[in-house]
Amino acid sequence: MNDTPGWTSPGSAPSGGQEGSGIPRPAGPADVNGSTSQWSKDQPPAGRWTPPTGQTPSPGPGRNWGAPPPGAQWGRPPAAKPGVVPLRPLGVGEILDGSVKTLRSYWRTILPITAALAVLAQVTHTLVQRYLVPAPPPLSPDATSAEELDQLVDSARSSLIGLGPDTVVALVVLMVSSALLAVVAGRAVLGRPISLGTAWREARPHLPRLLGLTLLLAVMGAGIMLVGLLPGLVIGGAPGVALAVLGGLAALLVDIWLMVRFSLASPALILERGGIVQALKRSAKLVRGSWWRIFGITLLIQLLTNVFTLIISIPFIAIGFVVDGEALSALSSGSAETFGWPFLIVTGIGGVITGAVTYPISAGVTVLLYVDQRIRREALDLELIRAADRPDPGPAPGDKAVGG
Repeated sequence: MNDTPGWTSPGSAPSGGQEGSGIPRPAGPADVNGSTSQWSKDQPPAGRWTPPTGQTPSPGPGRNWGAPPPGAQWGRPPAAKPGVVPLRPLGVGEILDGSVKTLRSYWRTILPITAALAVLAQVTHTLVQRYLVPAPPPLSPDATSAEELDQLVDSARSSLIGLGPDTVVALVVLMVSSALLAVVAGRAVLGRPISLGTAWREARPHLPRLLGLTLLLAVMGAGIMLVGLLPGLVIGGAPGVALAVLGGLAALLVDIWLMVRFSLASPALILERGGIVQALKRSAKLVRGSWWRIFGITLLIQLLTNVFTLIISIPFIAIGFVVDGEALSALSSGSAETFGWPFLIVTGIGGVITGAVTYPISAGVTVLLYVDQRIRREALDLELIRAADRPDPGPAPGDKAVGG
């Protein structure tokens, strides 16, 4: 019994005069005082008590006990997203989406530079293929196996001759686009605007060191490949060819491992404003333990870029064959010297379009991979959140937050 007058719990002992009903009745206030007054006989059975009209019973344990109220969100709150990506560890789709959003949001800053670089690369490639690469001599139908092997060697030599200028221009394009995109992406993560002039002024002082880093990586890769091929080239003959193939494959694997290990050196050099050796060490530290993840993301982006390039290039190649009747004969002969200028110009336009789009996306993925690794290892997201909350949108706070 409750000590409070006038209240008893439903289902208590029956009051006087109700024993025969078989239904326990609550005692009223008069019962407590010894009176014979009773409550109304219209009482609910025990276990089926309902509250008076207008009152809501308190919830009890049930099937949905503990569920959040409608519209409530329990758990960790969503990450801050002042810019193109949320400030937390990123997934593959978020990295690619952030790179595309950077290009879409800052196209006035990015496209003029990348379009100019794409024109430079495409003009160089066209001139090299037209005038510098020698055409291999036609092979007679009754050529011996030795003559066929000699022709293959000549074709490889011709390809290497054309590969030199293309490689140099590609390195310049990669260097400039990496520097520009590192600066732009550093602002895009914080959602801050940046003009073309500002991006160029901030990226230009880093170009000499970035050029040294790019050449160092290129020389390192070429030197490893030469070491792998050299024993087979020295031995010669069939055993030398087999040894050269094995050595080349081994050297290629080492080059891939090193390129992934040092793939974050460019954004580290730009955003952290360090030296070449420091950038290489930073990249190696950030990649350590995540080599396969970064390799997979880089390979996936490269495959998507190649598919996009192929999709854009096929219509321009078809148009080139239509406007240039000699292109089909040049294709059958395998010589670029007989390709007409209409075909080269049309396909060159397609190359410029694909280059202007793929250069910034690839560079943007590299920068966002760098930011993602620093968030995972160094809690960079906390610094970025503090930098994004600052009222002054100047260049120094944002870049310092990204670069550390």
